Amino acid sequence: MRVSESIYEVAVIGAGVFGAWTAYQLQRSGKRVILIDAHGPANHLSSSGDQSRIIRMGYGADEIYTRSAQRSLQLWKELSAKAGENLFRPTGILWLAHEDDPYPVQSAETLNRLGIRFEELTAAEVARRYPQLGFDRISWAMFEPDSGVLTARRAVQAVVREAISNGVEYLLDSVEMPADKRDLDYVTTASGRRISAATYVFACGPWLPKMFPDLLSGRIHPTRQEVFYFESPVGDNRFAASSMPTWIDFKSEAYGLPDIDGRGVKVAIDRHGPPFDADNGDRIPTAEGLAEVRRLLALRLPDLKNAPVIEGRVCQYVDSNTGRSSASMSQRELMGAKRESNRDLVWRVNSTSREERFTDHSVCLYASIETADSERAKHASA
Repeated sequence: MRVSESIYEVAVIGAGVFGAWTAYQLQRSGKRVILIDAHGPANHLSSSGDQSRIIRMGYGADEIYTRSAQRSLQLWKELSAKAGENLFRPTGILWLAHEDDPYPVQSAETLNRLGIRFEELTAAEVARRYPQLGFDRISWAMFEPDSGVLTARRAVQAVVREAISNGVEYLLDSVEMPADKRDLDYVTTASGRRISAATYVFACGPWLPKMFPDLLSGRIHPTRQEVFYFESPVGDNRFAASSMPTWIDFKSEAYGLPDIDGRGVKVAIDRHGPPFDADNGDRIPTAEGLAEVRRLLALRLPDLKNAPVIEGRVCQYVDSNTGRSSASMSQRELMGAKRESNRDLVWRVNSTSREERFTDHSVCLYASIETADSERAKHASA
């Protein structure tokens, strides 16, 4: 059987938030781009697959993350307007600060330095403003009025639709494990297509260690995370997005989102869970996980401590060895070897419930690929 071969400037494997935005930005720069995903954009197995994601400006003293989140929110708003969809919900972000917690203090200092709006509230002030929340052991709060929630799955799917409408070729197919992981001349899909490109971007999150075990095993760590959605009392709008902000208790490693689009109040523990296999791992939430979240409800949303569970989900965080929630690693950085071909190979490491806020990183990756192409052309003509 004759194998069909297609040639592109960039092949992006993985249509989560990083892959989708990378393909979109590269196409807008004039590249010929193909975007490939085995299950579809922001599918139920992916790190972009839940209904909602927090987008916040506070990152302690890490100004680079705050600037990235600021730029990302701007890009999401522009995409939302272009797509004609309400992809961002300005719920505000309420930081619950413990007396000995430096993170909100550092976040406030960073936001103040960058001119980003926020309020500092005493415990009494925040209790009067949001009586539906519990503030036990909380000494003060910081409120980001312009931050909020992205409709994660819908948002990523909107990026892919915009990318396709602008000329990106989208292929629903799986890519076979590359035989030669050091120098890719092409990748082959399960349907038999051979895809050749000058640059490959593998935005595969938890699947990267499986695709490149020799290079990435032990460098990238998927972990199992559970989130729960709870029903609000009938006729009670205190927990709707119009009445309750998204809140973060950083010291307690917990967060909660208001009821958005009738999906229920979302509450989760932000602590890293056990190692997780995205293909074969059990995606049924545990009784222990629910019990821990109910203890959190009793503390922070006491009127919902016995609320019915609407939905429980298992997703994954994916972090690199450095602990960064998103990382780009080039072939040269990982292998320390001189490349013997013209092709570039880039990995994108994604992280559930964090990645939407770092859309700006895909713009940086796009700029890096543009620079690499310019350097390649310069050397070719020398």
